[in-house]
Amino acid sequence: MTAAIAAAVVALSSPLIAGQQPAQVSLDQRIAALEAAQQEILKELRELKTLLQQQRPPMPPGAPPPGANPAVAAKPPSNIPNFDLTLAGSPSKGSATAKLVVLEFSDFECPFCGRYARDTYSQVIKEFVDTGKVRYVFRHLPIESLHPKALRASEAAECALAQKKFWEFHDRLFANQQALGEPELKIHAQVLGLAMPAYDSCMATQLASPAKIRQDQAEGGRAGITGTPTFFLGTVTAEGKLKVQRRLVGAHPIANFRTAIEALLAQTK
Repeated sequence: MTAAIAAAVVALSSPLIAGQQPAQVSLDQRIAALEAAQQEILKELRELKTLLQQQRPPMPPGAPPPGANPAVAAKPPSNIPNFDLTLAGSPSKGSATAKLVVLEFSDFECPFCGRYARDTYSQVIKEFVDTGKVRYVFRHLPIESLHPKALRASEAAECALAQKKFWEFHDRLFANQQALGEPELKIHAQVLGLAMPAYDSCMATQLASPAKIRQDQAEGGRAGITGTPTFFLGTVTAEGKLKVQRRLVGAHPIANFRTAIEALLAQTK
């Protein structure tokens, strides 16, 4: 019991102890004692609050204030990589001086990649690549745990790239996703007119060390890719890398690409 509260109790009870009647106790004295007790309680509450605040561990940077809804207060992580993506060594089409680059990470066995290739890819090429506005780049991201034939399909595509037939091979693989076994890949190469001794030698080398594909997988992982197809849109740095400004994930329709590309093109003017 605080001194002020004790004093209030004494002030209220002392007349009775002295044998006086309650009516003889001054009303003003009673009120004064109660007010003093109230002020003392408020003072102690303030001191207790200050003490608790001093003992509370500091909040980590960016943490929401007490009582805030974390879902609202927390800043969502950016889906833009914090580094520039490599373009060199990857197949591309379109003008080298195009203001904008669309970089696709894809898997030849992925059904969503196939849907994009069938429904949207040709329209992106027609509207933006063939008109010189966009340069289109492809990088491999075979998800081997889900698609056991995807890695070998990417290796075959790299062998087609060595003979300058990557895009023809790309189109044929996505048009025949149920035919990606080793014998079918060789038939695709023959149909497209690849030099078969060179193709066979390349495939043997790729089987031993698919270095380019592993590099693509590693950088895709660093960029936070969790599914294919994933697209990064942006401009080219002085070092020839991609400065990412926008990310799209999944088999988006042409309208979504059109909106994203046109918005970025407007920013580069």
